[in-house]
Amino acid sequence: MKPLTVISFLGSTLDATRFDAGRWNKWRPSVGIHMHPDLRVDRFVLLHSAQHQKLAEQVIADIASVSPETQVEPHIFEFSDAWAFEEVYGKLLDFADGFPFDPENEDYLIHITTGTHVAQICLFLLTEARYLPGKLLQTQPSRGSSRDPAGTFGIIDLDLSRYDSIATRFAAELQEATHFLKSGIETRNPAFNRMIEEIEHVAIRSRAPILLMGPTGAGKSQLARRITELKRLKHQIAGPFVEVNCATLKGDSAMSALFGHKKGAFTGAAAERAGLIKTADRGVLFLDEIGELGLDEQAMILRGIEEKRFLPVGSDKEVASDFQLIAGTNADLGAAVAQGRFREDLYARLNLWTFVLPGLAERREDIDPNIDYELERYAEREGSNVTFNKQARAAYLDFALNPEARWPGNFRDLAASITRMATLSPSGRIDEQAVGAELKRLERLWTGQSVGQKQVLATVMSPEAIAALDRFDRVQLNDVVSVCAQTRSLSEAGRTLFSASRARRSSTNDADRLRKYLARFGLDWTSIFNTR
Repeated sequence: MKPLTVISFLGSTLDATRFDAGRWNKWRPSVGIHMHPDLRVDRFVLLHSAQHQKLAEQVIADIASVSPETQVEPHIFEFSDAWAFEEVYGKLLDFADGFPFDPENEDYLIHITTGTHVAQICLFLLTEARYLPGKLLQTQPSRGSSRDPAGTFGIIDLDLSRYDSIATRFAAELQEATHFLKSGIETRNPAFNRMIEEIEHVAIRSRAPILLMGPTGAGKSQLARRITELKRLKHQIAGPFVEVNCATLKGDSAMSALFGHKKGAFTGAAAERAGLIKTADRGVLFLDEIGELGLDEQAMILRGIEEKRFLPVGSDKEVASDFQLIAGTNADLGAAVAQGRFREDLYARLNLWTFVLPGLAERREDIDPNIDYELERYAEREGSNVTFNKQARAAYLDFALNPEARWPGNFRDLAASITRMATLSPSGRIDEQAVGAELKRLERLWTGQSVGQKQVLATVMSPEAIAALDRFDRVQLNDVVSVCAQTRSLSEAGRTLFSASRARRSSTNDADRLRKYLARFGLDWTSIFNTR
């Protein structure tokens, strides 16, 4: 066993007694610690003030009589106000910084029974934060008798993971919190679930900015709201959730919208405006598409994050706002920094906690549970419960899970798709006919083509030939055929199709380039023109 050191305040009340033989009939915590055969103390660090020197000497002598092997080290500790938290904590922190702790070779117990309540609290906090690298020692008189000089003791390990019941409860609360962040959706994507667990830890334990990256429709705004609600449930914020789409803030109005303005600051400033950052005081500010902000606004945001203060437009008096920032973007901010469009210092400040939300196409296993979630949201909004029949759901999932289903709008696409089918199913049951119509609609939306455009390719190729084409070739060839059908010559069609690249070439032969492209698919301009 390693040597054991106990650090303790002298109990100016609990340790006090008349200096006669009767003191051995009283429980005195500083002496009683050394009277337990199963608690061998090798070193006892006794903290006391100079005014209690005589009591300290008596306690040290009594410890020597009951535990002669214990080395007692008295330390004079003076407080101008022993009940002032800031002073007590500061001086104990200085003591901890200067004490020669050696956890590899010594064990430590921090006695929290003696001293003022403020001192006890400070010892607890310093031990929890590992400034005092030990466990807590709690002593008390024997139950039913204060005449037992030894009393009882208990050792508290602040590593709560060692306590099975507490660890089980923490695990349950962690699962509940991550479930909350996922809006109750039983997501199945392992990488996404791990990321949500990390976000839960950060949301509860940090007030630093959080950067959510990912494509449009990946759920950044929804996640930012859930983070805010989780922090509110944990009593970490009291203010509102303020969401700003930075892409809508352009020109002079951006500064005013974000930071507010004084009356008369500029033409049209007929009244004072608080600004969105001030509105977010004690709450969360979500700056979506933060990469769209101008460099001046970025500089002000950086100061607001670091100093919690900023200047409204036209004001010479600073305004304070204690907000937590969550930023969202679908852009590569690192590339924007390299191009001079985004401040490097702001990016460094945001990049402490960065989470990349995957698009729906990267989380296809989560489509099924999200269908149920969207149907529940529809029922809440419209007051009408709608479900799929078995065959219709299977057909929809077969399409949705197919790698050719691109889901360019991500979860927004899915939400809109479910809403359309539910709305067009007045019986409350989405059938195969409703699914079939929706799948055709999605194809049209995703390819950006109208039905008329699709028919252009069908006029020059057989259905079998079209079906044999890759989706990329089908979309590109359809556009080429559409242009050929509307031009008066092969050369004109070539110039129209290759106009953007013509300026970058020293010599041009667009007609030959187009002829060779069409020949790959067994087509020529004349036959296309004749089928107009």
